[in-house]
Amino acid sequence: MHYSSDTQQLENRPTFTHGEPTDEALMARIQARDDQAIAILYRRHTPLLRTVIGHILNNACDVDDQLQEVFLEIWRQAAHYDAGKGKALGWIVTLARRRSIDKLRKKLTHFRAEERLRAEPEPAAYHGADEEAAIADTVNIFTRVIATLPVAQRDALNLSFYRGFTQREIAAHTGIPLGTIKTRLELALRKVRTAIVALGGADEWACARA
Repeated sequence: MHYSSDTQQLENRPTFTHGEPTDEALMARIQARDDQAIAILYRRHTPLLRTVIGHILNNACDVDDQLQEVFLEIWRQAAHYDAGKGKALGWIVTLARRRSIDKLRKKLTHFRAEERLRAEPEPAAYHGADEEAAIADTVNIFTRVIATLPVAQRDALNLSFYRGFTQREIAAHTGIPLGTIKTRLELALRKVRTAIVALGGADEWACARA
């Protein structure tokens, strides 16, 4: 079976000057476990593969993660490349497309499972009067503490707690660097924990949320 890929994508592949190793030569070096060869391949074809992956996943964070996964897969699966069956770039693009489709299918399956869980009614839970009062007090304290946080920390915490965003999703949603989001959430949770304990909230609850 010969390797195939989108003709237009291959026509738009980057050119390289005389004397530089071909993709096929780089693949032979990768098969010999030359990590410098994979680095050259990464620099040469990242723009093309980002486009291939982006057409399938259509999410900047997913594209970046998948790009790294594709090059790891090239390294792992290099032994399966056969120069006699076609160009190395055709093999690489095909691998990138297939792995991206696999990732998209997994995301859709996960999304459908979450939707089914949301649609199912939650089982009723019974709390005694004392326990319900304690829960209500803790929720009130939590709400009051959040209101005292700096706006940036409060916004990050709201996205995390009430909308269920991951740190990476918050960064993508707000356009703020991931490291900054992590710092804001860490500071916010530390203040919430300290304030809840100081205001009489349950120490166990505060520690569990940290």
